[in-house]
Amino acid sequence: MNNSLKLESHHLNTLFNSLKRDNYTLIAPIISNGSIIYEQVNSAEELPRGWTDEQEAATYRLKKQNDNAYFSYNVSPYSWKKFLFPPHIRLFTVESKGKSFKINSSDAPIPAYAFIGVRPCELNAIKIQDKVFNNGQYTDTVYKTRREKVFIVAVNCTQAGGTCFCVSMNTGPKAKGGFDIALTEVINEDGHFFIADPGSEKGTKLMEDIPCSTARQSEIETAERLVQTTAQNMGRSLDTNDIKKLLFASLDSPYWNDVASRCLTCANCTLVCPTCFCSTVEDITDISGEHAERWRRWDSCFTMDFARVFGGNFRPSSKGRYRQWLTHKLASWIDQFGTSGCVGCGRCITWCPVGIDITEEVKRLKNEY
Repeated sequence: MNNSLKLESHHLNTLFNSLKRDNYTLIAPIISNGSIIYEQVNSAEELPRGWTDEQEAATYRLKKQNDNAYFSYNVSPYSWKKFLFPPHIRLFTVESKGKSFKINSSDAPIPAYAFIGVRPCELNAIKIQDKVFNNGQYTDTVYKTRREKVFIVAVNCTQAGGTCFCVSMNTGPKAKGGFDIALTEVINEDGHFFIADPGSEKGTKLMEDIPCSTARQSEIETAERLVQTTAQNMGRSLDTNDIKKLLFASLDSPYWNDVASRCLTCANCTLVCPTCFCSTVEDITDISGEHAERWRRWDSCFTMDFARVFGGNFRPSSKGRYRQWLTHKLASWIDQFGTSGCVGCGRCITWCPVGIDITEEVKRLKNEY
C-alpha cells in the first residue's frame, strides 16, 4: 500500500506553521558565519534555499546554486546532539540553610523541539545516543526529558558530500526509521515538490492538516532514483569487515606514531561528531560559600586533563589519545552498545585542521596488518 504523499514546495511553510501550532520550537538549518548550522527558526524562508556546500578533508565552502532547493547541502558542522546533550548545562544548585543545605534541580524550562532537516546518518547518531543515555539501565535524565519531546522531520539525501561514507556504515542516504516524517526533495520538469512519508502516529496526524496529495508511483520512483544515485556517489568509503578485530590487533602498531605526529589533539573531531559523549563536571561556589552550582560540559578524550587522575595521567601522549578515540569509535563501542560509534557523516574529516581522514587511516592499518 502506498502511503507516500506529495507536498508541493510552496506548502512547506504550512508544515512549519503546523508544528508551531502544536507548540514545538523549530530547529532547522540556516546560514551563519559562512556555514550551515542548526538554530531556531520561524519559517521555511530561513532555510538555506539555493545553497550547497563543498566538503573535503580540512575544507568547507558554501556555494550558491541556480536552483531553489531547500535541502541541497550536506551535514552541518553542528549536530543535533547539542539540543539533546547540551554543551554546557547546570545540573543543580545548592543553597546553605543554617547548618544544613538544600539541593535544587535545574528549573530551566525544556522546550519541545521539532528538528527539521535531519539526515539519515544523523538519525542513526540520535539512535546511538539513545543507547548511551537512555538505555533503561543507565538513564541520563537531562537527555531523556529532552528526547521524549522531539518531533523529527528527516530529509533523505539527494546528493553526496565529498567526505560522506554513510553507505559503508549502513546509515544512509535513505532514512529507514526513527522519524515522524521523512521528506525527499524533487526538482524536475514536473515542478518542485517533496515526497513525504509519515513514520509515526504524530507524523501521520500532522500531515492530515497540510495540503498534499497521494504521490503517484512515477513521482515516488523519481525520488527513489535520486537517493540511489546519491548512494552510488559517496565521497568516501570505509571497509568495516573485521574492523573490530583489526583495531584490537593493532594496539601496538607503529602506525599510531605516524598519525600522532600529524594530530593536533585539538578535539575538533569529537566536538563535531554527532555521537561522541565525553563530558566533565565542574562545581562552582560564590565567595560567601552559601551558594554552589554543578555544571556539566562537553569534554574530549583528546584533552590532556581528561585522563588525569590521582597519581598521574594514564593517557599522556597524543598517540595514546588518538588510538583511544579511533579504537573506541570503531571497535570497543560495538562491545558497549551493540553498534559502531561512527555513522559515516564525514564531519571529523571535513573539520580536522590537518585533514586526517578516518577512512584513509583504517586503510593504512589494514595494509599494515
